[in-house]
Order: sequence, then C-alpha cells, then structure tokens
Amino acid sequence: MKVYGIGNPLIDYLVKVDDTDIVNLGLFKGTMNLIDTDKRQEILSYIQNKEIAYNCGGSCPNTMVTLKSLGVETILAGGVGFDEHADMYRHKLSSLGVKDELVGNDAPTGTSIILVTEDKERTMCTYLGANRFFDAKDVNLESAKGSDIFHFTGYMWDTEPQKRAIRKVLAEKKNAGFLVSFDIADPFAVGRYRQTFFSLIEEYADIVFANGEEARYLLDNYDPKECAKSLGKICRTAIIKNGKKGSYISHERKMYEIPLYGTTKPVDTTGAGDTYAAGYLYGVAMGANVETSGRIASYLAGEIISQLGAQFSKEKSAELKNNIEKNFL
Repeated sequence: MKVYGIGNPLIDYLVKVDDTDIVNLGLFKGTMNLIDTDKRQEILSYIQNKEIAYNCGGSCPNTMVTLKSLGVETILAGGVGFDEHADMYRHKLSSLGVKDELVGNDAPTGTSIILVTEDKERTMCTYLGANRFFDAKDVNLESAKGSDIFHFTGYMWDTEPQKRAIRKVLAEKKNAGFLVSFDIADPFAVGRYRQTFFSLIEEYADIVFANGEEARYLLDNYDPKECAKSLGKICRTAIIKNGKKGSYISHERKMYEIPLYGTTKPVDTTGAGDTYAAGYLYGVAMGANVETSGRIASYLAGEIISQLGAQFSKEKSAELKNNIEKNFL
C-alpha cells in the first residue's frame, strides 16, 4: 500500500518555556499561531538564550515519516526554499526512505517554533515560508493517482495555492479510487473554514481525524462521543481523540471506544495527533479492522508523548513495529 501526502515541511525549533513567556509573547497557549517574518524574529530574539532542539517536522510530514518507519511506502509533497533548511529536510527524507516530491521556490523554508510549557502543552508559532507557494502545478498527479490513500490536513487551507493543490488531487478521487484521509489538525482552522471543512468531509473524506476541541468547534458539541456519531453520519470513518480518555471511532455508523495507551503524564505532546493518524493508517494498510487500527493509533500516540519530539528514532520505530506485530496484528 502507498500513501501520498501534501503537507507543510517545517523545521521545528523545540523550546521549553513557562506560562509567563507565552503571555509576554502575546500568544494563545496550546494552539497553532500563524506568524509573519516580524513576529518570527521577535520570538527568536526572545528565546535566543534558551536551549533549542531542531527537528524536521510539520503535521502531514510527521505522519508520512512515521508510516514509512513502520514499512509503508510514502510520498511527501510540499514547498521548500533553496536554503540549508531545505537541504536538511531533503536529507532527512532520503535517510528515512520517504519519496521526496518537495518543490523549491524563492521563499525561505518554513519553520515552526514550538514552545513547550511545564504542563507539556505545546504552543506552535508557524512561519509557512515556501509552503505558501506550493500550487496545483507542483502536484505530481501520477504519484497521487497511483497511491491507495491521500492524506492532508486543515493547515492546507490557509493559502490559496495550497487549496488549489489539494483540490487538484481530490478531483481525481472518483477516477483513481484512492481513500481520502483528512486530519482537521487545528481548532482555529475550523473557526476560519468551518463550512468549507463540512463540504470537504461530506464530498471527499473517507477517514477524518479530530481532537475534542476541533470537533467542538466543528459540531458545536462538547461531548466527543456524540461528535464522533455526528461526524460519522457524513463520512465513512470519524475519529475523535479525547486526550487522556482515549478516543472514539464511528465506522459505517458503528461506534468503537478506544482506550488510552501509555502515560497520562506526557513529556511532550508535539506530534501526538500526527502519530495517531499514522498508526490508524498503518492499521488500514495492514488490513486490520477498525478497532485494531484504533488501538495501534492509540499505542503509538502514547509512545510519542513519552519522548521529546514528534518522530521516533529508527531504533525505536523497529521496536514499536515489532511490538505491534506481536500484540496487535
């Protein structure tokens, strides 16, 4: 099975801060904040004396990398600059075996400054950079049509070129027959594009991922289980992640309750949702049933929040894959 993703390749700057820092920077804690060049420079100046860890990240890229680390063939498309960050990103994809369909343009490669507070909540400050210019003309349609699953996130809806790129692939769904996997990804994105997301889900999506807050914004309901039921009426598989309480899946209008695996005291929640999506899609790729796929997803999400960073090492991936094959499949 092959998974094709269009996403935002970003170089993550991971920094430990406290709540006062978040207030001083005028940010909304626990959300993704889109920032411009000036705000990016302000934040970088503010954190210059703090310890910074650098990683290759981005929501859809994290999902593609994790899938590949488990043995699923993946392709990543998106925009990067002609700079050292792009070189770093391409090298990472090459080392992992993810097929690189990144397209260069004159803007800088995007970055995400991830501020992690003592409660392990992360506040992301994302400078899209070159991602803003990835357009329909940059899509390798043959790669998309030759895949079994197309995965994208709500973050793609913040620029017109990226929207055109996503719609170009979605237009091929009926002819090519691939599954469409949509991760809503951010509550603020729902606030901006609520009706559009409804239309996308109803018309194209086979699998939809949302956390409790995103589901609340989308469906105006505080009950995650009811949100899964409601969303499950307009798509085949609706998945609502409910933090420490596990997750709910509505598949063809049948409900499944998935337990939490791993710690209730996370080290870092960065990439938890991306990893959950990878786990579920891995289950699909392996031909597992809905409940098993959900349990794999929950297990991997529990493992990623037990470490710093949004991707597993090669050694850890091999261990996780072995555990999944032994205990879940």
